[in-house]
Amino acid sequence: MNKKVLVVNRLEKEALDELQQEADTNVFIGDASLENPEFLEALQDAEGITGLGLPVNKELLQAAPQLKIVSNVSVGHNNLDLEEMTKRGVMATNTPDVLNDTVADLAFSLILATSRRIPEMDQYVKTGKWQEDLPAELYGWDVHHKTLGIIGMGRIGEEIAHRAHHGFHMDILYHTRSKKPAAEEKFGATYCSLDDLLQKADFVVLMIPLTPSTKGMIGEREFSLMKETSIFINVSRGQNVVEEDLIAALQNGEIRAAGLDVFDPEPVVQDNPLLNMHNVVVTPHVGSSTYATELKMSKLAVKNLLIGLRGEKPGELLNEEVWER
Repeated sequence: MNKKVLVVNRLEKEALDELQQEADTNVFIGDASLENPEFLEALQDAEGITGLGLPVNKELLQAAPQLKIVSNVSVGHNNLDLEEMTKRGVMATNTPDVLNDTVADLAFSLILATSRRIPEMDQYVKTGKWQEDLPAELYGWDVHHKTLGIIGMGRIGEEIAHRAHHGFHMDILYHTRSKKPAAEEKFGATYCSLDDLLQKADFVVLMIPLTPSTKGMIGEREFSLMKETSIFINVSRGQNVVEEDLIAALQNGEIRAAGLDVFDPEPVVQDNPLLNMHNVVVTPHVGSSTYATELKMSKLAVKNLLIGLRGEKPGELLNEEVWER
């Protein structure tokens, strides 16, 4: 094919090897910036880009006049200016579905870790505090037969509901843009308003994309509606939550605990109060981070890229308008 392709920030080796057999590949790990003269020069001839987290905006597109496709190694695509890409006829793709189970596993890991206070108990034993029966004030809280509220019943949300309903006999509430009759039938899920969900759920899981309409969606008002005994889980994007309001809700006892895989900004700054709270469990944005899943995502991204470079329509095309021209 001999197309010129840039790989930015992350692509698993097996997928990279496959790509290098098909295209003239230039790799930029951690230095994919318009401030880097080598990257800027490589953009001039690049017909395709794949990788993670590269801001593809008007400035970058102007520096890449030959660009035909950008293939994200992620489901999220808030790094892509789809409107500007469509104007310039540049295809955008992502990697949905292959990570659904893995992200759902992490969401449930955070539910269990916060409710049963696993990190606290780990340190309790390791620091030699376990010298007698556990005092009642350190008891955890049940997950089974509780009410789970899912904000965003997409594919990952449905996998979370599957685990909750079949594994833990939980009642499922959900709020999303449109009702999901199949999820209601399979999991006994009940559609409700956001306010009702927040008021009734014992666990609130945020599983929505980051868009202009969802940025800051959960803030002071929403936390005030939640039960004092509720636990908040965020495996979506940090910017969907007003972080200072979450901190205040935890400090003031408006909610019981939180499990967070995402922050604003990332990486999280070390003086963030959330990192010093015993009732907060944190992970470094690892929703899809198992080797098997990351490899599947990388391979799908390469597949999308190569299909687009051949002038064919990728299956995971985000801006259909480009193809319909």
